[in-house]
Amino acid sequence: MTFHKKHLPRTSLMDVLWEIQRKKRHIGRDDMSKIAQQFNMSRMELEGVITFYHFFHRRDCGKYTIYLNSGIISRFSGRKPVKKAFEDILGIETGNVTEDGMFGLLETPCIGLSDQEPACLINFKPFTNLTPEKVADIISSIKKGARLSDICDKPKSIIYYTPSKDRTVFFKPYTTFSALSQLKDLHPEELIEIVKKSKLAGRGGAFFPTGLKWQFCRHNVADQKYIICNADEGEPGTFKDRVLMEEHPELLIEGMIFAAYAVGAAKGAIYLRAEYMYLKEPLENLLSTYRQNGFLGSDIAAKIPFDFDIYIHMGAGAYVCGEETALINSMEGKRGEPSTKEFFPVQKGFLGKPTVVNNVETLCAVPRILEMGVDTWLQIGTDKTPGTKILSVSGDCPNKGIYEIEWGMKFNDFLKLTGVEKPKIVQFSGPSGDCLSITPDEGKTLRSSQRKSRDYLTDQEYDRVISGEDITCGGSVMIFNESRNILQIIKSFSDFFVAESCGICVPCRTGNFLLNKKLEKLLHGHGEKKDLEDIKAWSEIIRTTSRCGLGQMSNNSLLQAIEKFPEEFDRALSDNTDFNKAFHLDEAVAEYDNIINELTSDYE
Repeated sequence: MTFHKKHLPRTSLMDVLWEIQRKKRHIGRDDMSKIAQQFNMSRMELEGVITFYHFFHRRDCGKYTIYLNSGIISRFSGRKPVKKAFEDILGIETGNVTEDGMFGLLETPCIGLSDQEPACLINFKPFTNLTPEKVADIISSIKKGARLSDICDKPKSIIYYTPSKDRTVFFKPYTTFSALSQLKDLHPEELIEIVKKSKLAGRGGAFFPTGLKWQFCRHNVADQKYIICNADEGEPGTFKDRVLMEEHPELLIEGMIFAAYAVGAAKGAIYLRAEYMYLKEPLENLLSTYRQNGFLGSDIAAKIPFDFDIYIHMGAGAYVCGEETALINSMEGKRGEPSTKEFFPVQKGFLGKPTVVNNVETLCAVPRILEMGVDTWLQIGTDKTPGTKILSVSGDCPNKGIYEIEWGMKFNDFLKLTGVEKPKIVQFSGPSGDCLSITPDEGKTLRSSQRKSRDYLTDQEYDRVISGEDITCGGSVMIFNESRNILQIIKSFSDFFVAESCGICVPCRTGNFLLNKKLEKLLHGHGEKKDLEDIKAWSEIIRTTSRCGLGQMSNNSLLQAIEKFPEEFDRALSDNTDFNKAFHLDEAVAEYDNIINELTSDYE
């Protein structure tokens, strides 16, 4: 890294940190002193930025840094023997680096490969469907000098389901640049009206009307405006945006061009999560193709005069950066903490200028709407939510992968498509979403031959509809069968939120930690009725006092699970008895029995 006397703009801080991290495998004290000087900031402030992100390290993390997914889907998919294989072959425990500095073995939450678990990243190259045997082959190949790019997997997900050809929106052929031809005949206000008429809403989970957001930004006068694509899908179980960027990245780029023309922006950025670093090069190559063909840069061929260009900003591992103000702070070289809503990004966003932040799927929908015509789009889906929705399906079902469903599909019809047997829980929209119970009707004993979908769904859930009118979904669908422990699942979600809270809101930071301890207590059979009362009361405090969606939604699944699976929580209680349900006599005396047996055999 070459350091300059002139102070560098804070917007380039993360690029500098990534460059040093790649070269030195960590960011040392001397590096920090020089970086702080270059960016005219204190060492303490810089250290606060560095330690905020998972993938910036203060100590050497190995020439080959292995990040093994620690999420619940990975755990239920055979992660334990894979983890043991890595530890045995490398001779280290997870969280350490080999003595020669060759390998570092670390854990990280969901890496966007839930349909291909167990999975890991090695120097941010993906390795999927791992087994102990595959682990041995990978490490052996690396030691023999193999290039990671030659031995890694290409994580192309299965697009398992799409509607009929005339009603499919995303996953069908597209001619590059084709929708852009419509810019010649459209005024920005006309384009905004088309998007408003389409009722397109944000597809990252907030579902704010896209056309309205564009209109607000257009009406805020400024010398510069920005379009930011939020490609930081960090919700466990979500991988739909990754597949869109693999299959149809041209839709994303053209969606950003339309957005820029509509609001009057000249600059755009794709905020790409670090876990998708292997997508950076192909995306940059495609951006170059657009520039070479005159569709990015000065005087874009589709509309003259109109200037717009896009660059890629790499994240560094922080779930909370999926919130738009946190993402903007991250791009500005700060800790990725959510801001108070004194101003919305469309008023004062990136560098204090009006900014539109849209999700990958949202932006990809725009060229398709213009291609098919807004009236055709409105005939698909429901009245409130027209069009289709992309779902990432993983867990205890044979048909894992991407589902492009038409809004309005019945939940039960969707469940049948997944091929799941003996389902128990479907977690919609990730840990912060809805916990849907799929249990036999109360009092009914079912033989295995009777366990059909209708019998297995409660009346309350059976007829529910996936739409804006009923069950909304940002993209993650995790399915768990009846063999799974609901407390173990909810505890893993809580672990995630404790780790990912930015810490700026005390109720979120401390409250989620305390709730996690309550869940640990329940999981070990030490629970009391007061614990459940505390969970409900504290969850309400966290929800109402947190400034961003992480705190506001972090306990959705926990509260729903208590309501829908009361018998499982009741079994975790030990009220009015001295009997500890977590205590197992045989296990407690097992070591003693072994010693006695050995002594007895010696005397014999």
